Amino acid sequence: MALGQAESRAELARHSGLAPSSVSLRVEELIDAGLLQEEGPGLSTGGRRPRRLKLAPKAGLLAVADLGSHHARLGLVDLAGTPLAVVEHACDIGAGAAPTLDWLAARVEELVAASGGGLPVRGVGVGVPGPVDPVDGTVISPSRMPGWNEFPVGAHLAERFGVPVLVENDANLMAAGEHLAWPGCANLMVLKVGTGIGCGIIADGRLHRGRGAAGDISHVSVRADRSVMCSCGHSDCLEAYASGAALMAALAGQGIEVDHPARIARLAADGVPQATNLVRGAGRLIGDVLTALVNFFNPDAVVIGGSLSAAEQLIAAVRGAVYERCLPLATRDLRIDVTRAGPNAAILGAGSLLRDVVLSGDWVEEAAARP
Repeated sequence: MALGQAESRAELARHSGLAPSSVSLRVEELIDAGLLQEEGPGLSTGGRRPRRLKLAPKAGLLAVADLGSHHARLGLVDLAGTPLAVVEHACDIGAGAAPTLDWLAARVEELVAASGGGLPVRGVGVGVPGPVDPVDGTVISPSRMPGWNEFPVGAHLAERFGVPVLVENDANLMAAGEHLAWPGCANLMVLKVGTGIGCGIIADGRLHRGRGAAGDISHVSVRADRSVMCSCGHSDCLEAYASGAALMAALAGQGIEVDHPARIARLAADGVPQATNLVRGAGRLIGDVLTALVNFFNPDAVVIGGSLSAAEQLIAAVRGAVYERCLPLATRDLRIDVTRAGPNAAILGAGSLLRDVVLSGDWVEEAAARP
């Protein structure tokens, strides 16, 4: 029901394979527990029109956060995944794992208090700009997060909040959020091009994590006129040339100081030649890397988000490289476009993934069994 695939007892029975009597009994228990509620009549397929069901808005909140290098976007969503409040704060992820997470937890608590509804927080989800072990929520070998390597983010936040915690790579959260905005597309590659570069993969309608490093295109080797050392310790990685951090450093070398990658996109829109040339070059390099990946994965769409996605020259260069060099069969129906979910993509994705974790938790069984 939370996924929108069923909204009546009959549909729940059909999708679950359970007996209608068992489903009806379970639904009544969840209604009595305040987790489900009935709405008006649904569409009839013959006979009496069924009563529609939905998750009760007062069943609880999900607190989610998209943590970037210099900002944190926080949100409260209901159990159906609808955002109720979204705020953004400046932060410095370089302060280290524990200080940053404690700061983030305090901002989450402030947001919950400001909501004024008194609803319980059922789960906490956070996205980080680095690889995450999907088993235990530990950050593994991040390239731009000093003091975070092997830090147990999930356990740290679970101790603070006492609820289920989801820890995920930020590009994966963006991919999960974009998937909601691209109906009919079961296979997506979603790029986040901001201070760094990441990619989330939706394969056959599901987020593909691998063992934690799936979609990490930032350290794919590229060919360029000069050799540049990447923060990962290797030379000539895509991130060393095409990320927002790399472009800001290149502009600084030309006497143009920029404090955020979004400013680069605005400079390019204003026709500043240094910025225009840099974003075009970054787009070509990203497109070169995507060429092999599109041929290999053959997605329905390549979606580009992040602060640099506002640079039209970058998007055009990516399209040009992919359409020129990929196999015709791979690009015949391929769409390359900017984000549909917008800046809240990761918030929506975190809500969607966290909801599945929370609704499978023991509290649901305990609430249903409570007299």
